[in-house]
Amino acid sequence: MPEAQETVLEIDLKSLEHNYRFLRSKLRPETKFLSVVKAFAYGSDSEQVALKLQDLGTDYFAVAYVQEGVALRKAGITKPILVLHPQVINFETLIENNLEPSIYSFRILNEFVSALGRKETSKYPIHIKFNTGLNRLGFGEKDLNGLIQQLKHESALRVVSIFSHLAATEDPKETQFTKNQIALFEKISLEFCSKLELKPLKHILNTSGILNYAYAQYDMVRSGIGLYGYGNDPKFDSQLKPIATLKTIISQIHLLDPNESVGYNRAFISESARMSATLPIGHADGIGRQYGRGKTYVLVNQKLAPIIGNVCMDMIMIDVTGIPCKEGDEVILFGPQLSAHQVAVTANTISYELLTGISQRVKRIFVP
Repeated sequence: MPEAQETVLEIDLKSLEHNYRFLRSKLRPETKFLSVVKAFAYGSDSEQVALKLQDLGTDYFAVAYVQEGVALRKAGITKPILVLHPQVINFETLIENNLEPSIYSFRILNEFVSALGRKETSKYPIHIKFNTGLNRLGFGEKDLNGLIQQLKHESALRVVSIFSHLAATEDPKETQFTKNQIALFEKISLEFCSKLELKPLKHILNTSGILNYAYAQYDMVRSGIGLYGYGNDPKFDSQLKPIATLKTIISQIHLLDPNESVGYNRAFISESARMSATLPIGHADGIGRQYGRGKTYVLVNQKLAPIIGNVCMDMIMIDVTGIPCKEGDEVILFGPQLSAHQVAVTANTISYELLTGISQRVKRIFVP
């Protein structure tokens, strides 16, 4: 791979394929696979990633909001797209682009039926979301009878799946809670399907669910973070490949005398003669101030160099004392050699936040 000459996010589509095939290998052949590509495909590039996954044979896509689904349709995605958190104001756009909404409350159900009426549309595919303990979105068990009665008389709708979301599949201390969620979903599913005489797809597993609770794969599974190379567990991380590498270069090197300061508010003071390097990336690019003041490291010529001082809007400074380097050399902020998980932990956050926070002003380049 060519060395960076500016700040770039390099996306390796071969690694994406590896991750997809690895996750598929954990499933029965007939189990469908839903690829989650919300938030610019976890900060990478939703259009290129989705096109690759469509070629690989994914069965479904999921996005958070309608505009994300519209972008996929414009990019040439023809597979079904589930919108996980649709907003009422976007329903007509959703219908026009053949997107499939998650229906998670009676308000959303009634508003969507009204939108279909205005469009004179019938048998429109929807997904019913049940809340089994995450307490974020979804119909509760107590809503089941009312929901069933309403759906019996709604010819405008066609329920293609029912699903729920697990709260802690990566946490071995919460195994019983997860099993209770799965059991509740099973109970709700049986009543819902028998009373409506339906056979929709059922799905509840996320990436960590696929890896830890494969017995509950039902008809389909959903994977987001796993596709991008992270399994929320070292034993799985070692079998996945991060698809994104954030690279930049050294803009300038400074020789610091003892007691010299670096950056805003003099947040770093050299105790001895040091050498600092300035990089063209900052909190406007997604590397927040929480990564500064010596907490986080970057890779310079295979050596770890700490970020010193306060992170600036467009620049960070690193301590390269004792590291052979020169202006123009490549620097890696995260990637296969220094995972986003490792970096995120230094700032007491998670890989999801770091990955999805990379600004759209950072140029994306693709390795086919």
